[in-house]
Amino acid sequence: MVAPPPALLTATNLKDQTTSLGEEMSKGYVKPLIAELIGTFVFVFIGAGSIITNTLTHGAIGLLGIAIAHGLALAIVITIFAATSGGHINPAVTIGLLVTKHIAPLLGILYIVAQLVGATLAALLLRAIYPQAVWQAAQLGTPNLAPGVSFGTGVLVEVVLTFFLLLAVFGTAVDPRAPKIGGFGIGLTVLVDILVGGALTGAAMNPAVAFGPALAGGFWQNDLVYWIGPIVGAIIASLIYEYVILRTGRADHQVVQSTT
Repeated sequence: MVAPPPALLTATNLKDQTTSLGEEMSKGYVKPLIAELIGTFVFVFIGAGSIITNTLTHGAIGLLGIAIAHGLALAIVITIFAATSGGHINPAVTIGLLVTKHIAPLLGILYIVAQLVGATLAALLLRAIYPQAVWQAAQLGTPNLAPGVSFGTGVLVEVVLTFFLLLAVFGTAVDPRAPKIGGFGIGLTVLVDILVGGALTGAAMNPAVAFGPALAGGFWQNDLVYWIGPIVGAIIASLIYEYVILRTGRADHQVVQSTT
């Protein structure tokens, strides 16, 4: 056999390398980012949409209905996209995984951008679907503090609710010992969190849930509550689970293995 010319070898290798790089980019960045964008879009469309529909129907859905809509929507979306992106659907979740080194910094930042874009697109679509008087009365589903709830109290409520949410994320999805229940443990946590905090702060637990509708509708009241509270709660819960619960669990597992 005659060896191909060096130039052909170089061109072939370059083509193979380019193809491989493209596949890696698609698998490592493009597909997960699309999943996060679509997942957050669906979650905000259903969640904020349930709030606007509650206004349209003069309270027919109620707090329980809104909580169920959020919880089930999140559970389904996480289950759909868990294998593609991990199903974060929440900048606070991504930040919690960033501080515990479960996601690379660049990819984590891109996740947050994709989530904010998805939330904004969902809010813009809701604005186009519902009558202006209705979505304005519901503030396009933007969470806000109830009368008598101060900025500090609002932050504290969001810290606690998001702390519980991130415990659910780590305990049912991140921990390798976790039960295989898809996103339903996380979705149920959001449901019960809304039942407790919905009347106080809207129980966002997710900066994208506040950012998208606020940007699309111009409702920026107390927006910082929904960044500070969820991020602080997420970081505290992530660090406790990663470096106390999960690390202790691994050590116990190793001890059991060594004695058997």
